[in-house]
Amino acid sequence: MGYAMMALQYLALVFVFVIGVAVATALVMYLIDRMQTGDAIRRNYPVIGRFRNLFTELGEFFRQYFFAMDREEMPFNRAQRNWVYNASENKGNTVAFGSTRNLSIPGTPIFMNAVFPPLDDQYASTEPMLIGPHCRHPYAAPSIFNISGMSYGAISKPAVLSLSRGARMAGVWLNTGEGGLSPYHLEGGADIVYQIGTAKFGVRDQEGNLSDAKLREVAAHDQVKMFEIKLSQGAKPGKGGILPAAKIDKEVSEIRGVPMGKDAISPNRHREVDDFDGLLDLIAHVREVTGKPVGVKTCVGSADPWFDFFKKIRERGEESAPDFISVDGGEGGTGAAPMPLIDLVGLPLREALIRMVDLRDLAGLHDRIRIIASGKLIIPGDVAWAICLGADFVASARGFMFSLGCIQALKCNKNTCPTGITTHIPSLQKGLVVHEKDKRVAAYAKAVTEEVETIAHSVGVSEPRQMRRRHVRIVCDDGTSKQMNELYPSVHLGLEGLAKARGHKQFEDALIRLGVAE
Repeated sequence: MGYAMMALQYLALVFVFVIGVAVATALVMYLIDRMQTGDAIRRNYPVIGRFRNLFTELGEFFRQYFFAMDREEMPFNRAQRNWVYNASENKGNTVAFGSTRNLSIPGTPIFMNAVFPPLDDQYASTEPMLIGPHCRHPYAAPSIFNISGMSYGAISKPAVLSLSRGARMAGVWLNTGEGGLSPYHLEGGADIVYQIGTAKFGVRDQEGNLSDAKLREVAAHDQVKMFEIKLSQGAKPGKGGILPAAKIDKEVSEIRGVPMGKDAISPNRHREVDDFDGLLDLIAHVREVTGKPVGVKTCVGSADPWFDFFKKIRERGEESAPDFISVDGGEGGTGAAPMPLIDLVGLPLREALIRMVDLRDLAGLHDRIRIIASGKLIIPGDVAWAICLGADFVASARGFMFSLGCIQALKCNKNTCPTGITTHIPSLQKGLVVHEKDKRVAAYAKAVTEEVETIAHSVGVSEPRQMRRRHVRIVCDDGTSKQMNELYPSVHLGLEGLAKARGHKQFEDALIRLGVAE
């Protein structure tokens, strides 16, 4: 009994102490809230007012797990994320009972299945496509679905390693993003697309100008297959990249050529390029120095300026053209960007891609310039839709982040990513195990390609690049659907295509602006 009484007395003392600490803490918070002048709610409702900020912070996570329906969340809903998770783990993505997708929402694509699709032995896998026929070292790109730009620094060492190794396993390319070429990009053995951002990270001299010597040094790696000059990206068109100082450690500083302790902010455009003549000159220069295909990445604001771009190419000759154009939609993602740019600037991909493809084809450059589509394309239906529109390739960043285990915590810009993908904190990076995640990356890439091929077979063609706009319908405002080739006619130029274009008023006007017809 004596020990029991002592235990009870001890617990009572602990209880009184805890209550005392809680009361004292509440009193201190009360005084602080009453005295501060920055927050009216806390000043008028001390202590209790603090819960508003807490619940606001936690709200997005409660909605994600408990309240939002499978198709409601933004930027990616639960159905999309779960598809990627299942594909990454080779779990299969068959579902039962019926679709949860609302097929009456305007803009929804509906693929038109063929009455007599190809038999099993008539199917074909997607063949490699040549990029850069006029280069010393053209690239036969093996996959229609590839990894879009994510910079080392914005994402972690184990993330880059996992992506590189997974890309090699799946036979897809890996875009470096504008942060330069790290050893981890090369270590995995993947084909590399080196992105040259406006700050020229990794290929700049001490003044920040493009360095031919460093370009040659990068191009000397056999794994580096192409160079992409980034004009803008969908998440922040008109503004350069932003890497917060918290993410710049010694290694990132050395690879990028920027100081530690200071945000690395790229210019909003290439300083030496003032017009399309300057852009074509830059493309030609990089291609001559490296000997490899060179393209551009852009978020389209309007098609009007690009008429001049393709007209310039026709005046100079098709050899002057970029070897590819990466079209990023205004819905594209990033690690850090101002909200007005993320929300309000740049055409969505569904409009931008159509405009760029049509301009390329009307200029007679269908077989010269490859089009790469990028912008929230993470599941097979979206990839197939982009190919129907005229894209030759699709590149995804956030889809592959999900394959690494991203949970859409929305902490990419704070160096506190709980999955270790966008943080340089070692204790958080430990959760990302490279020899497991690389398999998930490869499985996801293969699953997307296989299911896009399945959609192609369903609509009656043997492989995805044979799909056309006539193979998909788009739901309109009244809930009915129309074939996409009726909404957006397309022309694949050749003699027959040119004749068709000249018989179409919309195309006739475009041909005149492009200098193809008078």
